[in-house]
Amino acid sequence: MPRYTPEQLRMRNRSVWTKVQIVLAPIQFVVFIVGFVLTYLYYVGEIHDFSVVTYAIVVKTLFIVVLFVTGAFFEKEIFGKWVYAPEFFWEDVGSTIAVSIHFLYFILAAFRASTEALIWCAFAAYFSYVVNAAQYLIRLWLEKRNEKRLKAQGIAV
Repeated sequence: MPRYTPEQLRMRNRSVWTKVQIVLAPIQFVVFIVGFVLTYLYYVGEIHDFSVVTYAIVVKTLFIVVLFVTGAFFEKEIFGKWVYAPEFFWEDVGSTIAVSIHFLYFILAAFRASTEALIWCAFAAYFSYVVNAAQYLIRLWLEKRNEKRLKAQGIAV
């Protein structure tokens, strides 16, 4: 089922927040890859300084929060609601879970959890990002198909 009306598609295509997301999302993906690789290398013993894992999750968390906040501005502009608009409900739930797991790393660190617990929490944070990104990409693909269908019907978007 299409999430955007033709007017909302036009608004989406003109929105500065769409452009911001288009720039930040690929950067976040690179940050994810680097962070995951560094965490894995620590886990298998190739890197011995645990602070590398923490720095990586700090940068990844900053990116996911910035994308969540800029996404809220986008949602407000297009759907009139800061977060959990019906059209973006499941994406927002996924983002909330991913952000929460990223923050859980710091909560566990503050309570002096073991390195092993922190490593697995970092892996969980990276996994939650992959699941969340996948659902966004699927919805984006579906919306691009809908946009093509509307254009084929002569509806300007």
